[in-house]
Amino acid sequence: MTMPTDTSPPVTGRPDPGVLLAPPARPGDPLDAIDTPALLLDLDASDANVAALHAQAVAAGLAVRAHGKAHRCPRLALRQIAAGAVGICVQKVGEAEGFAAAGVRDILVTNEIVSPDKCLRLARLATLPGMRIATCVDDPLQVERLAAACASAGSRVDVLIEVDVGQQRCGVETPSQALAIAEAIDRAAPHLALRGLQAYHGRAQHLRGAGERAEAVARAAAVAREFRAALEQAGHAVSEISGGGTGSFPNEAGAGVWTELQAGSYALLDLDYRANAVDPAAPRLRQALGVMTTVISRRAAHAVLDGGLKSFAVDSGLPAMRDPRWKVVGLSDEHTVIRPLEGAAPLALGQRVILDPGHCDPTVNLHDWIVAYRGNTVEAVWPVLPRGASR
Repeated sequence: MTMPTDTSPPVTGRPDPGVLLAPPARPGDPLDAIDTPALLLDLDASDANVAALHAQAVAAGLAVRAHGKAHRCPRLALRQIAAGAVGICVQKVGEAEGFAAAGVRDILVTNEIVSPDKCLRLARLATLPGMRIATCVDDPLQVERLAAACASAGSRVDVLIEVDVGQQRCGVETPSQALAIAEAIDRAAPHLALRGLQAYHGRAQHLRGAGERAEAVARAAAVAREFRAALEQAGHAVSEISGGGTGSFPNEAGAGVWTELQAGSYALLDLDYRANAVDPAAPRLRQALGVMTTVISRRAAHAVLDGGLKSFAVDSGLPAMRDPRWKVVGLSDEHTVIRPLEGAAPLALGQRVILDPGHCDPTVNLHDWIVAYRGNTVEAVWPVLPRGASR
């Protein structure tokens, strides 16, 4: 059997923006003109969240290093920097490249880089004018490969030794491991320089009780102090200790250990963070991120929306309707089924509704654009870094 000849054009990267990736709205559009499903950002809520967290950090003498992995949107990162963030952090070299191309000049990769190719890409980023870039390590081999890459590129990368302060993921476990890595970094000078410690405890941020979060951060602070003391006693300067986040930043701010906060979700927020018991020491953050969908089918007992698993991450649970009288009962690839509760008003066919995601970071990752709005009007439409930036 002879297969037909494929006459389609070769795949060269992202699809034609004019075909599949056209933005779902334009500045000046009313919200009910947005093509759905679409990722929305309430600028009034987001700006208020950014101002509140930055003010608390400044009062505590801490810098804010906004976590770009939360939104992967260079325009939003530049707004956070304009609002006082010293820079951003990311999880992937591809993300660092994307933010650097947009003009961000202070980037920390809060992850371990092992691949020689990725090390070289990071080293080349460090050659950009005005670039201050760093990454994390927890093994001498990472130091060796980063040093070789920087020597090849003629650049310097700062390094933070990651300490496992309770996350049980990456990081050294003993001060002796940290000291061995610090010595390897010193030997790699001038291509590498020890900046300090990465002391991130993401699990603490999702403990529901305010007291539980405070206790977990206190334990993490004690570990960070131990490692800092060991390094300083051996003659290694620890100028920065980076960590913390949206769910626990009042605790890190009051610990006297961290020098900068790596909050990311604060500019967006999601249902998982909203499920935490309120900390009296924290400002009330507002839900800024949402996904707009359209009612495409109705029955007496339910309605169907045009966004599903390809629009919402569900690792932290189902999304929720902003109208609490309607309940999300299930998602499939391109559909969300909602049911009315007592007192629910009927929904019209074609009506736009907004849902809040369970987890903001992977929800953003499903979209190509953020529609930023105030009131009932679209103010801007910002591109999200391509998903290939996750390499």
